[in-house]
Parts: sequence; C-alpha cells; structure tokens
Amino acid sequence: MTHVEDELTSQPECWIRAASEAVRHRGALPAPGERVAIVGCGTSYFMAQAAAALREGAGQGETDAFAASEFPHGRSYDRVVALTRSGTTTEVLDLLGQLRGRTRTTAITADPDTPVMAAADDLVVLDYADERSVVQTRFATTALTLLRAHLGLHTDAVVAHARTALATPLPEGLVACTQFTFLGRGWTVGLANEAGLKMREASLAWTEAYPAMEYRHGPISITTQGTATWMLGDAPEGLAAQVRATGALWIAGGLDPLAELVRAQRLAVAVATARDLDPDQPRHLTRSVILAP
Repeated sequence: MTHVEDELTSQPECWIRAASEAVRHRGALPAPGERVAIVGCGTSYFMAQAAAALREGAGQGETDAFAASEFPHGRSYDRVVALTRSGTTTEVLDLLGQLRGRTRTTAITADPDTPVMAAADDLVVLDYADERSVVQTRFATTALTLLRAHLGLHTDAVVAHARTALATPLPEGLVACTQFTFLGRGWTVGLANEAGLKMREASLAWTEAYPAMEYRHGPISITTQGTATWMLGDAPEGLAAQVRATGALWIAGGLDPLAELVRAQRLAVAVATARDLDPDQPRHLTRSVILAP
C-alpha cells in the first residue's frame, strides 16, 4: 500500500477527532460577524474556497478565498486564516509576515515544528492528520472538517458517508476513462477543483473542474465516449441527461460532497496504478514549495 492510500483510508478517524476538537479551537477560528479571508496554496487554496463558501452561506460573515500569492492587500479583514500542511510554504509565510501587526492571523497546519508557528497570531495544529505523501488527502479534508464543525455543519452522517466511499467499488469503466471533469455548486466548487488536482498530481490524468452551471457554456464540447463527468453535490436539472447524451459516463454524487472527494482520491490512486505510476512520487512536485530568496 502506498502512503497516499494509507492516509486517505484514515480520513474518517481524522474527521471524528477534528470535529471533537472544534470547540477547543474556537478562540483561534473566525467568530460570527468577522470579515474573513482564507488563504492557501494548491490543495489548501481549494479547501479555502470550500470553507469560505460554507461560512458565508451559513450567515457567519463575508468570507473570501485567495491563493496566498494573490491576496488583495487593499482590502480590510478582521482575520486571515492560512491553511498550510507543511508550515513552510513561501507564499503563505510571506503573507503572514506582511499582515503581522495589521490583521489578526490564524494558521491551520500539520507540523508544529515549522516557521508558521512563529508567523501567525493563532495556531491550530492537526498533527495527527500529517502525511508522508506529497499528494495531500487527509490533512486537507480534516482541516475542512474542523471548519465545518466550527460552523455547526458537520454531522456523524458525513463520517458514515466517508466509510461508504472507502468501502464501495468505484463505478465500472471509470478507471479506463481518458478524461475527467469534476463539477460543483457553491462550496463544492472548491471540492471539484481539488478532485481535478488530485487526478493530475497522482495519475497525470487530463482533468478539468467547473461550477456545474458553467459546464454547458463550452466545456461540455469535449465530452464524449471515454470521458467522465462527476458531480459533487446536487446536479442542475437536466445536466445528467445532457452529459449521457454525449456518450460520456455520468457520475452522480450521492454521498456528502466531502465523502465524494474521498472517492475521487481513490480514483486518482486507481488510475495511477493502472498507468504504472507511483502516486507517492508525483512528477515535478515536492511536499512544500520553498522558494529561494
């Protein structure tokens, strides 16, 4: 078993622990009414997109998501939350340094022995969700689970769905597809982006991700036999029939969308295996992007 397989199968237990610790971390997480930005890089940026949409949708306050390198310094926020598994990513550390003394910052990280510990005002350490694999799985979903629980949006059903996602075979014919498109709505747009990234990282697959209503505005033109379109969450009316009419494989997301992301992680590993690739050693990637001065 690869590291990434071992790590992705441990997600239900990580989510249970994160949800149980949400109250303890309440002081470090955004309070209702605060104007908040959530930042990250790569996978963490896509989790930021999901968390921001969840928080604003729950009526907790204006919440934006940015890649750390694209933070708009002309805007004013009460708190900036940085998601960083390694705690060493250059863009995140640079941003936290620029915000020090001006905006309260929180870092959610997996490694307590990294520079981010001194860079942020408040810290949440999810060391039990750290990973050996370059490809992120459990840290990302555990951080999002913590934020969902903080918002009162996590339930035991989410964990049950994750166990189902791990135990149920992938749809027949899916691994053999040559192109994969992931769709989301609201907070699941970030999850769709992350599902596509997992496929590219682990299996070098041709993948795309879109808001579901945007799919008809051009992207559906590539859909045909041998492609798959996977919906995370509820699909817009009529879209499934349109995709099936192209000859493509339509995958309906029947589980909680975060559990659907676990299924997409499994698909990434399965496609990598079918292509004789090592998902623990993705091409051109490292665990953390550390840029020279």
